[in-house]
Amino acid sequence: MKIYTRTGDAGTTSLVSGGRVSKDHRRIEAYGTLDELSSVIGLLQAEPIPRDAAAHLVEIQEALLALGTALADPEAKLGSGTSPWDPRALEAWIDEMESDLEPLKAFILPGGSRAAGVTHLARVVCRRAERRAVAVAHEEPVPDGALAYLNRLSDTLFVLARWLNHRLGIKEQTWAGIRADRMG
Repeated sequence: MKIYTRTGDAGTTSLVSGGRVSKDHRRIEAYGTLDELSSVIGLLQAEPIPRDAAAHLVEIQEALLALGTALADPEAKLGSGTSPWDPRALEAWIDEMESDLEPLKAFILPGGSRAAGVTHLARVVCRRAERRAVAVAHEEPVPDGALAYLNRLSDTLFVLARWLNHRLGIKEQTWAGIRADRMG
């Protein structure tokens, strides 16, 4: 099978459910951003991170690929099945990592270790993916649980960045502006 088909040369692409849409269609933007997020997570996996964290990240990449496929299949021709994008698994991992961390008392600046910096990059790409999925949801159905999963995933990546810095003994840089405990 050749990698090129020439069918997208005019700026359109096929949906799994059939039909062609512009490559800047909101669905394509949504699952394209999920692909971008998975790539940043792949970059994070190239960093020296604990094995259990790397295993969680592979599960996340698999969920993102499944979610992207579901977004490319608005008529659910592939079937719905069970979704691997259940936010409860992320919540359990967040709780596990937070048990090692001091409570957050101020906004922190992204950075610290290289691994934490890449994790913060993944977090902001995740937030963009979430915004893209919300835009789809305003006009068309999105897979059940997709928005909750992306919301929780950005939380997970935020905590993971903090946890990676903590594991390396790197102190977080706080922002001198508004304190987190004063936010409603």
